[in-house]
Amino acid sequence: MTQPPNLTDCTALARFRARAKRLPNPALFLQQQTVDEIQQRLNEVNRRFTKPAVVTSFPQLWQPVLPDAKFVTDADCLDLETEAHDLIIHALSLHWANDPVGQLVQCRRALKPDGLFICATFGGQTLSELRSALAEAETTLTGGLSPRVVPMGEIRDLGALLQRAGFAMPVADVLPQKVSYESPLHLMHDLRAMGETNALAARHKTIPPRDLFTEAARHYYQHYSTPDGRIFATFETVFLTGWAPDASQPQPLRPGSAKVRLADALNTEEMPLPDSAPIGRN
Repeated sequence: MTQPPNLTDCTALARFRARAKRLPNPALFLQQQTVDEIQQRLNEVNRRFTKPAVVTSFPQLWQPVLPDAKFVTDADCLDLETEAHDLIIHALSLHWANDPVGQLVQCRRALKPDGLFICATFGGQTLSELRSALAEAETTLTGGLSPRVVPMGEIRDLGALLQRAGFAMPVADVLPQKVSYESPLHLMHDLRAMGETNALAARHKTIPPRDLFTEAARHYYQHYSTPDGRIFATFETVFLTGWAPDASQPQPLRPGSAKVRLADALNTEEMPLPDSAPIGRN
């Protein structure tokens, strides 16, 4: 069977992340925000986790929260043993996975029965302004497009991945936010300091022309500027939560097993539809 081409140049991605870590002030505010958000969610779960694992490229942010956790990088094959953990966190790296479902399946298999999985990943609206500005600029200058921003999933599609991976009680929610920058150049510097520059396997390896970024900045200011002359960038974090299946978990009722009619529960009268009534049309 022919294997699909890789989305990510993993060697380049590792190099970009290492470069970000060497900076005196890496831009890890989104990573830190994810740590804080997940810590709050764990505090709301009435359970003590004793065998946690975290999939992350920035373990130093997680060590104060989960000092006894096993930290693994987001390689295609995760360094996780079967049914070894009661908590697994996948932190802001699923968007670079060559096989996102495979990553979730590996996490589910590494969980003990009734173990908790939480994944934070960037959603489809992330960097939508930058994506649009670069596309307009490149189309204007060259008449074509090249891959420059990694594709990111919409919340509905990401939530469906949990079910495909075999998690029980899957839940997906989103945390959108807009961050303002002095200029598009400052945004790109921040992406570099996050380790989130272009690591797509299909990217052009040559240095892009300077005019591209000048034109992209013009489009950015034209469409996405603030009244005070700054620009804004959208970052959308999607949180995926699921549990490793276990017999002790609540189970959905068998269809047709209800003891009470819905109309009776709502204290209303049930009215049949006419035979000719259209159903499901907008």
